Amino acid sequence: MKMLLSTKGITICLFFFVSSLAAAIEIPLSVAQLPTITEQSHTQVAYPFDEDFTIKCEARGNPQPTFNWTKDGKPFDLLSDPRIAATNNSGTFVIQNRGIITNFQGKYRCFASNVLGTAMSEEIELIVPSVPKFPKEKIEPLDVEHGDSVILHCNPPKGIPPLHIYWMNIDLQHIPQDERVSMSLKGDLYFANVEENDSRSDYCCFAAFPRLRTIVQKMPMTLKVSRFKHANDSGSPNAAVTKANFIKERKPRLLIPPESAGSSSSVTVIKGGVLLLECIAEGLPTPHLNWVKITGNLPKDEPETENFGKILKIDHVTTADEGTYQCTASNPMGRAKHEFHVHVEEPPQWIKKPQGGVYSVGTNLVLLCEAIGNPEPTIQWKFNGMPIDTPDTVWVFAGRTFRGRISAREISLTNLQLQDSAVYQCEASNKHGTILASANVNVLNIAPLILTSDGENYAAVVGYSAFLHCEIFASPAADIRWTKDDSIEPLSTLRYELNKNGTLEIKETKKEDSGSYACWAANSVGKRAITANLDIRDATKLVVTPKNPRVLKSHSILLKCQAEYDSHLKHSFKLSWRKDGDELPVNSTESGRVILDRDTLFISSVTQEDQGVYMCVARTSLDSVMAESWLIVLDVPDPPEDLQLSENQNRSVRLSWKAGASHNSPVNESIIEFEENRWEPGRWQELTRVLGNDTTALLSLAPYMNYQFRVLSVNAVGKSQPSKPSLRYATPPAAPDKNPENIRVEASEPNEMVMKWEPLKPMERNGPGLEYKVSWRQQGVEVDWNEEMVKKHSLTLRNTPTFVPYEIKVQAVNNLGSGPEPNITIGYSGEDVPDAAPSGVSVDIVNSTLVKVFWFGIPRDRVRGHLRGYKVSWWKTKSMLDGKRHHPEKHFLTFVGDRNYGMIPGLEPFSEFRLTVLAYNSKGDGPESSPVVFETPEGVPEQPRFLRILNFDKDSVTLSWGLPKKPNGHLTGYILQYQMINETHEIGPLSDVSVTNRSTLSWRLSGLSSSTKYKFYVKACTVKGCGKPVTEEGLTMAQGTYAGIYDGISTQGWFIGLMCAIALLTLLLLTICFVRRNKGGKYSVKEKEDLHPDPEAQSIKDEIFGEYSDSDEKPLKGSLQSINGDIKATESADSLVDYGEGEHGMFNEDGSFIGAYSGSKEKGSVESTGSSTATFPLHA
Repeated sequence: MKMLLSTKGITICLFFFVSSLAAAIEIPLSVAQLPTITEQSHTQVAYPFDEDFTIKCEARGNPQPTFNWTKDGKPFDLLSDPRIAATNNSGTFVIQNRGIITNFQGKYRCFASNVLGTAMSEEIELIVPSVPKFPKEKIEPLDVEHGDSVILHCNPPKGIPPLHIYWMNIDLQHIPQDERVSMSLKGDLYFANVEENDSRSDYCCFAAFPRLRTIVQKMPMTLKVSRFKHANDSGSPNAAVTKANFIKERKPRLLIPPESAGSSSSVTVIKGGVLLLECIAEGLPTPHLNWVKITGNLPKDEPETENFGKILKIDHVTTADEGTYQCTASNPMGRAKHEFHVHVEEPPQWIKKPQGGVYSVGTNLVLLCEAIGNPEPTIQWKFNGMPIDTPDTVWVFAGRTFRGRISAREISLTNLQLQDSAVYQCEASNKHGTILASANVNVLNIAPLILTSDGENYAAVVGYSAFLHCEIFASPAADIRWTKDDSIEPLSTLRYELNKNGTLEIKETKKEDSGSYACWAANSVGKRAITANLDIRDATKLVVTPKNPRVLKSHSILLKCQAEYDSHLKHSFKLSWRKDGDELPVNSTESGRVILDRDTLFISSVTQEDQGVYMCVARTSLDSVMAESWLIVLDVPDPPEDLQLSENQNRSVRLSWKAGASHNSPVNESIIEFEENRWEPGRWQELTRVLGNDTTALLSLAPYMNYQFRVLSVNAVGKSQPSKPSLRYATPPAAPDKNPENIRVEASEPNEMVMKWEPLKPMERNGPGLEYKVSWRQQGVEVDWNEEMVKKHSLTLRNTPTFVPYEIKVQAVNNLGSGPEPNITIGYSGEDVPDAAPSGVSVDIVNSTLVKVFWFGIPRDRVRGHLRGYKVSWWKTKSMLDGKRHHPEKHFLTFVGDRNYGMIPGLEPFSEFRLTVLAYNSKGDGPESSPVVFETPEGVPEQPRFLRILNFDKDSVTLSWGLPKKPNGHLTGYILQYQMINETHEIGPLSDVSVTNRSTLSWRLSGLSSSTKYKFYVKACTVKGCGKPVTEEGLTMAQGTYAGIYDGISTQGWFIGLMCAIALLTLLLLTICFVRRNKGGKYSVKEKEDLHPDPEAQSIKDEIFGEYSDSDEKPLKGSLQSINGDIKATESADSLVDYGEGEHGMFNEDGSFIGAYSGSKEKGSVESTGSSTATFPLHA
């Protein structure tokens, strides 16, 4: 350290921080010092069940103190009894509980001494209790008269308090106590007056000492109560017997306090203790006790009493409780009083205690000692445990001189010297206790001692304070200064603060505060210095994401804590999580619902209990930072509570409620539901909704209902559970407010009319006895109304004319009146089938598969109901091609509405047909018209059945085809077409070959290019044109290779096997396709046709027809679409109105219909009575 001083070159007094630190720091044990009592016992009880008793006294000092004891003010030798075990270098001793130890009872004091002085302990009282016992005695029976007052004395033995006294019988049953019979504070049992049932021979007094674990019992006492006694005590049988005060009524007389105490007494109570004032009186009737304070501060409340009013009790007594209290015992015969003058006293308490410390030579000292108490305490000064009580006297104790000045409350010493070191004691006493305060006056003259180790390393983080310690002990006080690095200048800016204990605080540290520091301490005796090193680290930073999330209940949330910290603090860095200030355990909780994984906190199935502030705490060895996020749990509201009904009216009531907790999402709507137990008990229905967060609503009610209500709150999350139901609320009955609705007429027979309506709902009945008044009359015929009362919601009239209009009214009626005047509804009586057939039926041929039919409708009066439409039926009779007759296969189409024409599609070309038309209504079909015969012209044929390539050469090919399935006329020949296809599937120009011989079914094409792919087309023709082609593709052979390849391959066994396998696979595929086609599956050839479309594909008109049905309930097949998908107009000028509305019909190549369609009845759909029909919507 000498080197450090020389290198710093401190030779002059610089600016520094100065602080007197000696008194603030405990004297190091290496420095000579006075003894100080560090631990001592207080009042102790030597319980008989303890094995030993320890009396403690410990002290510190330099030199090591020696110990002495006094007992009751006299020296006490620890070696005087072998049952005492002392401890080396300690004043503590142990008394073994052997034999009689009552001689150890007394007040002990411990003295710890060394060459500098003596310290003294407070008095330690050791109480050695005896085992409490009642004396063995014979207690004479008490023989008294009815009405006398009696006292049964307990006189419990002495023992360690607390003492509990009980009066019981020999069966350990408590003696009942009341205002007449009660126990005093001393334990005696008082009878204000005795009754005959008080007689018993087992009055036992039990005294319990809990601290001694002892209960003792007094010998049983006998009390005899009689109504009479003899006139003399001779016992002579001839003695006259007289009544002895059969009724001894008398005014009260106080037994406690006794009459000998006079009309008043004085009571002293310790401040802070419990005041107990007792009055017990005798008399007949039994006196009643009351208490009053007549002087001093009167209490605000009536005083607390116990023991049936006989004891006044005040806890925690203060000076305000001083005064005069009066108890009064009264009965109808008079009263007795006693006054208690209460004085509050207190044991000594310190105002100022003498303060010792470390003092340097030549200084002055004043020790103060002030105490209060009641009575006022006396002050006794002691010097090293010896009393000093004469002012301005030089006292000499064991070679030590006291040369100070002493007064009642202070001691003063001037020009202190080393020999003035001593222990001064001040003792304050009054009759309620003694208190002791010690002051160690250590006069020292030593160079500074730096108690902090040299070369300590410190670290702090940026922005925080750094503390460099330099704990110093010195006398006289040392001057302390701090320097940094090689500078000799003291640290003096505002960021540096020197604390009283020598510690240097550097506030709001920065990186440049790192370095080496020196602490210098100097006084008049010498100098000392130490060094300290400081490193400044980066502060830890935290962010918790997401910030304040709002999460729906039962959903999950993941909180992440992102931290940045100094790399030097990596090993001490720790993260933890808290919720609402409480640490969350690292292990998962609640069966894994809350999982902590270092920097993440995952909560699944969030509940309301999870809501709160979640804090991520990052700790290093230098700093601790926190970041928080408020988790808000959203949930449906709690159910509303406390439903109340008010403003009761016949048809309304006000409902109010208290909203439940909204769970962080405000209530935006309340749903009010009702249940009534007259019509639909147990069924809750919505009554109304209240927007916003209002908690009251005026409810409109229906008559004759017994309501109860409940409320559901709604927020952005959802609906709450329903509240508890309100009280029932019954509304009185009333006449109906409305009549039935939806009045209609239904009839199944021509000569009847069934009137029906929607019955009133239970809430619409308004009262008991609901019926319906039905009124009707034939429109334009009858003037007067026909009426009938019914209870059900229909009425059937018979023998009505067929399909005539009626005016109908239905009115609701109950026991309290009728509903409003009902509206008139027009209805028709029962229908019958039409009795006339359409006339003037004619057919116009549109094309080979389509005709237009015309007819004249039947008169309205022949319809006999609501006209639904017309049905056109047709059937083929023969083919014009071969003249063969056909079995009639009837088909029909339905045309909805009142119309006189329709389009018939899907006919076979070149055939003869017959056709009829009929009208129908809801009841059924009318008669058919006479059949009309018509013939369809020739059409284009269907495509040939097949097209095969029989032989391929390098420049020619032979084609073979089959006849068309349906020629649809006389064939006139065939058209052959072909075109090349290149590698990109592009097609070349089309070439035509006309075959005029209709019997020719094969053709050889020549002049083809070798090694070229071709597409071939063949279509059959009639005078009406050519039909759809059949196609095939093939590749011509390369030049000079065909024959060689053919000859080489065709004779190979493997080739023959391969061809057989291909043939078998082809057969299998054809079988599958056939099965799928029969099952309604679709066999797609569209891709190939789209890739290489027919050059002359024909289109058929895409139109929509009415309803269609075969007589055998099978749908027709066909297609209306052309090969290339375009729709072309036919020569017919008919519009789609002729066919109806809906999807496009589908036809085969011959034009036959294959689709099934349905239309909207609102737009005039046609219905058919056929068992299997296809509906074609029609335009009107």
